[in-house]
Amino acid sequence: MRKSSLVDWCAAFEDVGLLFSVNIFSSSPTRISVNPRKAYFVDHALVTSISSGILTNRDSLLENLVFTALRRVTPEIFYHKTKTGREVDLAALLPTAPGQERAVMPIQVCVSLADPRVRQSEVRSLSEAMVELTVAEGIIVTWRTDKTIPVDFGTIQVVPAWRFLLGDGAVKLLGRDLVGEAGGTA
Repeated sequence: MRKSSLVDWCAAFEDVGLLFSVNIFSSSPTRISVNPRKAYFVDHALVTSISSGILTNRDSLLENLVFTALRRVTPEIFYHKTKTGREVDLAALLPTAPGQERAVMPIQVCVSLADPRVRQSEVRSLSEAMVELTVAEGIIVTWRTDKTIPVDFGTIQVVPAWRFLLGDGAVKLLGRDLVGEAGGTA
């Protein structure tokens, strides 16, 4: 399949709402255009039924699930690449009340932090992003883990997927009134 055909198919899937694509978090149009876009599907069952096992590992499916839940809170979702090349899965611009500054929430998604190397990698990526984005809080969504990890620049909340997915997940986890009275619940 030619690259142009694949791009056309992805654009068609996005047009009909089966697929969402996410750009890198940057104010530079050049950086946005040269970095790849990440794709998330609206239907997790569709992904597992039509793809090979290589595309449906548990981490990817959990990341897709977190993305679709976060998409209900804000349409402005990106991924972030740190200056050292580490990728943070999601960087969401959260809704705010009129006149308030937009909050950025960096989020990593990982099924398990049981392996010390995986834990170190996820925490390092997220803490680097927190410094670069000047935010004091970040989230790692896992399958079961629920704890707080203090880092030099702030705090990382490690939360189980079920807790993140309930209600407005991300908004409730940070305990902020990000939407305000006019916009709904916080």
